[in-house]
Amino acid sequence: MTNQALLALQDISIHYGSVEAVSNITLRIHEGELIGLVGESGSGKSTLAKGIMGLERLTKGDIYFRGERLKPKRSKAEKQAIQMVFQDASAAMNPRMKLKEIMQEGVNIHFPDLSREAKQKRVHESMRQVGLTEHLLERYPHELSGGQRQRIGLARSIILKPKVLIADEIISGLDVSNQATILTLLQKLKETEKMAYLFITHDLSIVPYVCDRVAIMTEGKIVEIGTPEELFQNPQHPYTKSLLSSVPIADPIREEKREMVDYKPSERKDHLNWYQITKTHAVLQ
Repeated sequence: MTNQALLALQDISIHYGSVEAVSNITLRIHEGELIGLVGESGSGKSTLAKGIMGLERLTKGDIYFRGERLKPKRSKAEKQAIQMVFQDASAAMNPRMKLKEIMQEGVNIHFPDLSREAKQKRVHESMRQVGLTEHLLERYPHELSGGQRQRIGLARSIILKPKVLIADEIISGLDVSNQATILTLLQKLKETEKMAYLFITHDLSIVPYVCDRVAIMTEGKIVEIGTPEELFQNPQHPYTKSLLSSVPIADPIREEKREMVDYKPSERKDHLNWYQITKTHAVLQ
């Protein structure tokens, strides 16, 4: 991992009128790093993701890719380099198109000079990477299971060989088996392709298994960031403590003794400061 961030967010804010959906977010993601972004529904996670992708206009702040500031109108190369997988993969698929056509859409746009054989090779390679067989390419989206559709959504992104992948609640609603499959795929791609990830989820219980660092988000702000070990063993922000208290514990004795922490947001403060707990652990107070 190099010192220079692959993707850097500097004081990002997104407002809808007087509503601060995202407020002063600064975050750096390095090559081969998987950062979890955790928060409840309405915390601003998906809005931030859309802002990174250029799908929402930034009220203020800047986004840098490999040290270069990204303009609101992205180049084709920049769009290829930063990809996103949405929670509802089927919503991004034309129900009248076969999967082979859906899979080739991005390749046709970003790699128009590739031969037909080379494009097919990319499609087949991406299908294998996500653990799907090539015979599915003749099917339509509605003929797939939820887990298969989600893997197709992932395959559509990685076929472009991006450097950064934003995964927005991509395992939400899937059964445990499919969740494990998707998480294993992300880890494998992180290691083999050196991809950087922003993994968005509301489920704090899964982050120790996949994330290098975790950012906790509420009310449009990141309020704490650290390694999974630091957040689980030494949480600092009341909201982090509240989230952790709701994570199920396998040990029935510990589960019975556990005390729930109720987080009640206080009035917004105009002047909040970051306090460094360790080199990798910080809290906004």
